[in-house]
Amino acid sequence: MEFWDIYDKDHKVTGRTMKKNDWILKDGEYHLTVLGVIQHTDGRYLITKRVMTKSWAPGWWEVSGGGAQAGETSLAAVLREVKEETGLDVSGWEGGFQFYYTRENPGEGDNYFCDIYKFVGDFKEEDLHLQEAETDGYMLATADEIKAFAEQGIFLHYDSIQRVFQ
Repeated sequence: MEFWDIYDKDHKVTGRTMKKNDWILKDGEYHLTVLGVIQHTDGRYLITKRVMTKSWAPGWWEVSGGGAQAGETSLAAVLREVKEETGLDVSGWEGGFQFYYTRENPGEGDNYFCDIYKFVGDFKEEDLHLQEAETDGYMLATADEIKAFAEQGIFLHYDSIQRVFQ
């Protein structure tokens, strides 16, 4: 069973944990999620399509990411998520932390911080090993193509992360 750390409003670990997706957070408590934006050296971005069996946003496009596990740093979490979902080890690539945003869902127990990372590197199609249970394909997309998906309502988190595609 996976556990997540509980954070306070100042982005600090409280020392308490919660079960993954066990929405028990009180107002002013948060869990940590991460997103890893992967940019090829040619300027395009690696995006993946969510499998249709996902209960939330099936078939939508996204960048790699997920919840940080208890005791895991933000950077370790994003490196793990990118590796699990794409097969790419971006630890030595150019880039790193960009910014974070906060999502509050009063009364729902699901408040979170989302740390956004961007990594730039040269990779080939054969370097990709997608997590089949999570993804139904990928695309190397331009910033304009990603924006078009967002305008169609099929790209996750775009409003919160769009500045990373500039």
